[in-house]
Amino acid sequence: MDPIARRAFMQGAGLGALAYTVGGVEVLLTPGEARAQGAAFRILTAGEVAALEAIGEAIVPGARQGGISHFVDQQLSIPPEEALLEARILNVRPPYANFYRAALGAVDRASLGRNSGHRFAELTACESHDLVDAVRQNKVEGWQGPAGSFVYLLLRSDAVDVVYGTMEGYAGLGIPYMPHIAPTKRW
Repeated sequence: MDPIARRAFMQGAGLGALAYTVGGVEVLLTPGEARAQGAAFRILTAGEVAALEAIGEAIVPGARQGGISHFVDQQLSIPPEEALLEARILNVRPPYANFYRAALGAVDRASLGRNSGHRFAELTACESHDLVDAVRQNKVEGWQGPAGSFVYLLLRSDAVDVVYGTMEGYAGLGIPYMPHIAPTKRW
């Protein structure tokens, strides 16, 4: 990467922008911008996207609009050692896509069993909150997948990242955004 392209990339990354493909061209966008512009998914299937957006939204309102599926998909498409996913921090074994597929599949299977054959993305707000609460407490009968409370923790972290881990999110909380902490001189 030439110095000018690297500088532009680093400036974009400092603003929360990640690399996405829109119309066959790779561009730097925030996950929310990638969602709004219809950036292509690289790893997640349409069903996984629907489930992830619905779960993220049920846990942290605004996660769908914030681009939770675009964020997770983009992070799954890069080398695991560079991923910003909570899965990496909590030592999930790469490839992380395996964890997300197992987790989203487990949530959909639990939903199908509890909600008259409806996938999680098809549930009402009340039904989705009830199921999320049961998953969080490991109280889903016949659960098949990674531990429910662990699934909840990781998906909640991803949702919080896209909603509150941005300049807009900080502003919504009334907290000044500081991309770095400048050291003070002590002389």
